[in-house]
Amino acid sequence: MSQLRTLVAIADRGNFSQAALDLDISQSAVSHAIATLEDELGAILLNRGRHGATLTDTGREIADSARKILELLNDIERQAKSARGLDSGHVRVACFRSVATHLLPKAIEHLRHRYPGIAIAIDEYNTSQDIEDELRAGRADIGFVLLPAGSEFETWNVMMDEYWAIVPSSDQYATEVIAWEDLFSRPLILPPRRFLCAQIVLDRFAKLGLNVEPSYEVREDSTILSMVAQGLGATVMARLAAEPIPAQVRAYRLPVPFHRHIGLAILANALHLPPVFAVRDALKETIAHLTLPGQPRPEQPWPNLKRSGRSA
Repeated sequence: MSQLRTLVAIADRGNFSQAALDLDISQSAVSHAIATLEDELGAILLNRGRHGATLTDTGREIADSARKILELLNDIERQAKSARGLDSGHVRVACFRSVATHLLPKAIEHLRHRYPGIAIAIDEYNTSQDIEDELRAGRADIGFVLLPAGSEFETWNVMMDEYWAIVPSSDQYATEVIAWEDLFSRPLILPPRRFLCAQIVLDRFAKLGLNVEPSYEVREDSTILSMVAQGLGATVMARLAAEPIPAQVRAYRLPVPFHRHIGLAILANALHLPPVFAVRDALKETIAHLTLPGQPRPEQPWPNLKRSGRSA
């Protein structure tokens, strides 16, 4: 089916690069799909040239048949959705601002095409604890939380988010890794200690034997970044929360990288309607294919970073 979709996309767009954009895959994946299809069918489907790709007569006939097959497949999927109760519904998603900004738009676009009858409501919260409370109270169906979450939840790890040092733009260093003494030469600005992100940072500092206390505790990420931009201090913040990085600050990797796990959560023993599971699966699938600045996928190892010559 993916090969037939690729053939139809090339027939509609006239070249591999536009077909790759429409299908949200790489151009090499498009080339591989067509080459595999031609090999399996034993026929040349496309004439490839400097100015694009044109269908052969055989390719045009097969593309027409492929459209009919895909239309029938769509009919089957619509019938199955109707039988599962997925042609309508309302799903409430609780998340952080950074997730709502950087992860959800693409995922919701994907959901809109797959489940146009399901309405999505998004509520933003400051902490993972707030989101867990909303799930427990039944005011949210699906939540983006920091892992590990409470034992009453079923969770899925969807991405790792590395913590970076954020300093004023006037602080310029020769490498992408800041030394500890350079980071701590300024007052440290962190969220309040009751926030899990602050706990992650301070716990990691303690394990590394770094006796550091924040000079300022500030609730909002945007306010922290504004304070750093004004030269009032430095912070350690998850990269996704800091995006887009303001022009008045610079981001550096830490001498010892660490990260937070962002996961999807639903209440394990609750009775969920089919649209909740459909939205959960679509979110997992879409986010797994997103590429964001500084974000390795959950299954990827963290990069080996070269330290600067400064001592830590």
